[in-house]
Amino acid sequence: MKKLLKILLLIILLSPVKLFAQENRFSGWGAWFHTQRFGKHWGLSFDGQVRSADEFNYVQNILLRPSVNYYFDGNKMGALGYAYVTANGRDAAGNKTFRPESRTWEQLIINTKIGKTSTLQHRLRLEQRYLGNTTNKNDHYFAQRFRYFARAIVPLGNDSTTFTKGPFLGLQNEVFVNVQNKDKVNKHFFDQNRAYVAVGYRLHKKMDLEVGYMNQYIKQAEAYVFNHIVQAVVYTRF
Repeated sequence: MKKLLKILLLIILLSPVKLFAQENRFSGWGAWFHTQRFGKHWGLSFDGQVRSADEFNYVQNILLRPSVNYYFDGNKMGALGYAYVTANGRDAAGNKTFRPESRTWEQLIINTKIGKTSTLQHRLRLEQRYLGNTTNKNDHYFAQRFRYFARAIVPLGNDSTTFTKGPFLGLQNEVFVNVQNKDKVNKHFFDQNRAYVAVGYRLHKKMDLEVGYMNQYIKQAEAYVFNHIVQAVVYTRF
């Protein structure tokens, strides 16, 4: 229990203080994260995600994100990747809009162990964002964004030294900040924060199923948005 409380405290401390809730949204996200290792040092990763608009009205985003991974000796992994993101929306008149985004990104992951079986992952990612034109607009731009992600996996009712099967609690937080061309994004250094808690089940060492609640806090140019998200995730590892 002390171990769990320490992890919860860490996740809370990583979350920015939310002072002015001006708009609330409710949506659903579905995701598949896959890691494929080819040897001691090399591997690939891929994740695909589908995200709904407010009140599940339509599919707002589809995200496809592959990467090439290099495993350093020990508990560190580096990656170079690409992402393609579609953004579907509605204008003031209710007409459909579309905006594509391409990203290149670099990241470092550090995995640590807490106690006998719990794990804590730190992920540092720098993204180069190439946003295309929105429908009927000439508003393309380039920006860079830095992301820090922390995720803890706490097995429930597992007394062994390795966790290969059973239920678990997932706790994570991710902070996004704009490091280049912020005036084109939201005019602020801070971009958004995602706090997440989930329950999952490890079917075996190569597959996890998970469902949880995410609170996405978004800083817009002159507003704050809270997006309340139900998320379902499949993790596979080979």
